[in-house]
Amino acid sequence: MGIKLHSSLLLIALSATGASLVQAADVSQARDAITKQDSDVDAEQALEEVFEAAASSYSLTKQGGIGLNYSFDYSYYGDQRLNLIIEPQTDALGNPTGSSNILSADVSPSASHTFTNSFSLDYGLLDNVTIGGRLPLIAKFDTEDEITNFAMGDLSGTIRWQPWGIVPGTISKTLFGSLKLKTADSPYEIDTSKHLPTGSGYYSISGGASISKVLDPVVLFGSGTYGYNIPETDLNQRRDGAILKEVHPGSSMSGSMGFAYSLSYDVSLSVSFQASFNDKTKFVLQSGNRKINSVTGSQVTGIMNFALGVRISPKTITNINVGFGMTESAPDFMVGFSMPIDIEGVKASL
Repeated sequence: MGIKLHSSLLLIALSATGASLVQAADVSQARDAITKQDSDVDAEQALEEVFEAAASSYSLTKQGGIGLNYSFDYSYYGDQRLNLIIEPQTDALGNPTGSSNILSADVSPSASHTFTNSFSLDYGLLDNVTIGGRLPLIAKFDTEDEITNFAMGDLSGTIRWQPWGIVPGTISKTLFGSLKLKTADSPYEIDTSKHLPTGSGYYSISGGASISKVLDPVVLFGSGTYGYNIPETDLNQRRDGAILKEVHPGSSMSGSMGFAYSLSYDVSLSVSFQASFNDKTKFVLQSGNRKINSVTGSQVTGIMNFALGVRISPKTITNINVGFGMTESAPDFMVGFSMPIDIEGVKASL
């Protein structure tokens, strides 16, 4: 249908392929990680950059160009919390017998709301190499415990590289890498009875690849990511009578796939599925003179996303998305929108 149609579809595909899930310590933390890492890898590109890419060999930010993107996301979690205090049984010599006693059990409803305002900045280092950063500002509310928190999330930086130019009719390929810093309120350092975490609590390194192909008027896209989470030591958090000393988060793998369909030059729809596997996490706690090792099981998370792209000006497309969790560790639902912010005077010359 022409350059404008292909540009609109490519923008929707790029905005939907971002996936870089973070390993969490339990189900609630895994849910929190999902909302923070939206678009960590492939942030939505400004429409003007896509127009420029349509006339060149690459779809990344033009060399010397700068793109600023704003996104807002809301997620809701509703669940039942089960709190157990378990005491291992010991023999006369104090050695564990392998059995345990449940001292207390408490089941209570849980409902939390997370609002995330994110600013993503991209800079075209070369025509086929783009570096970027993401600043999330997070507001969290736990309506059951009546706890709130307003804080910065985990800062992240990315680099994207297209080793091959785009040839019409072929598959576009992009490689990426990402580093996430531990800048938010850590779930392993705060008083969990008084504060809510806004970050994962550890550094993460991830890398992967994304692909897309235009089949006018449809764009097919997909991505895959592997993430390594760096262990945290020298902790001193009190948890149910013990002291948390170390956290060894497992690695993560994630992938997404979907398609975008252009209804017209001004409106596009996209559907995508995102899944992740988070390996088990090991906790090292100290109770008196004893060290206790606790391991959480691995988790699989699935999310279905629907997005609507609307052109609100010749150079601006706004994306509105709705997502639904398909597994226990996923959010119940998510809504959000994103749009590019025009930066006058800093774009690369044509």
